[in-house]
Amino acid sequence: MTKTRSSLRHHRVLLLTSRRTVVVLMLASAILLFLCGAVIRRDAIALVTSESIDELLKLAALLVIILVPLSGIYSVMLDFVFWEGWLDGLPNPSHLFTERFPDISGHRHYIIYLDGIHQSEEDHPPRVSRFLSQLEEGIDHESILVKGIEAYTIMPVALRSDSYSQWFWRRLFSLQEHHPNSLVRFLSAFCVQANNVIKVGISSDRRYGPVMNYELALKIARRLESLGFHPSKAVRLVLVGYSGGGEMAIGTAEILQQLCRVPVQVITVCGVFSGNGALEEINRVAMVVGGKDPVAALGQVAYPGRSPLLPLSNWNRWQRKRKLTRYEISGMNHCGHSGPFSDDFSSKVVDAICCELCMTR
Repeated sequence: MTKTRSSLRHHRVLLLTSRRTVVVLMLASAILLFLCGAVIRRDAIALVTSESIDELLKLAALLVIILVPLSGIYSVMLDFVFWEGWLDGLPNPSHLFTERFPDISGHRHYIIYLDGIHQSEEDHPPRVSRFLSQLEEGIDHESILVKGIEAYTIMPVALRSDSYSQWFWRRLFSLQEHHPNSLVRFLSAFCVQANNVIKVGISSDRRYGPVMNYELALKIARRLESLGFHPSKAVRLVLVGYSGGGEMAIGTAEILQQLCRVPVQVITVCGVFSGNGALEEINRVAMVVGGKDPVAALGQVAYPGRSPLLPLSNWNRWQRKRKLTRYEISGMNHCGHSGPFSDDFSSKVVDAICCELCMTR
């Protein structure tokens, strides 16, 4: 027992040292970026030459090379710092749904939307908000659409409100939205999306994914509890994940089913997911795919677990026992003016989701 405690203490010291190292490196990078910005502003006239533009591009590439690994280290470290109890620890799941809240609205089906990697806060972008309004109009009165779940943070808040790192994200969002230099805005937006992409990668990893997926499932369960959800009254939960949100949905589905004690099904929209998630107890997965979506197609190639050449992977074993339904929408791309939230295709995506919901009532 003494050796075990000593080992755990040593492990925590190593984690704390690593966290401090990451913070120091991130501060050094921020200082370097500030100094570079000052030099660029001072020598703005010289930037019109081709040599100066080449140097600027090389500097931008160097910053990306530095910031992406730091974002990855930060993402992994924050998950395990939270897991270890340094951020008030994980809530006790045995305390969920212990009291019976009267659900006067009569909701029996809870549809939970998980956004893609572009999400930086709980409020969705305008196009996504319009799409979700259409979806709300399409579902019946027994169903409720749960929006605003930030799938890429472990705390029940948005990135800019996370007490552990709000100073960093608020500054980054401010640069992304208001800085006059387009290159600075691009790099800031790139860092936000890099964090979210890395989170998707962590979720798909067999070693670290279960930790983050459990944290996200617990976050969703607590949100449902605040809405009056109770296992004795609900019939099912439906996770609707767009793009990288498809991986988050598949990764958390079985854990969420155990926490909430009701059946969970998954619907991906242009989903990019690995198929590594534990789906043994999930009976149904549906995919809404675009006929001209290269990103989702690339995801299938990038994740070998979804390849038919690996019949023993989680995804292929699940497909042999359960039903996978595909809704292909001709001409739809992954995003933009021909994406699922565009005026041309949003209604078709809503129809496909509602069709799946009706088939599984």
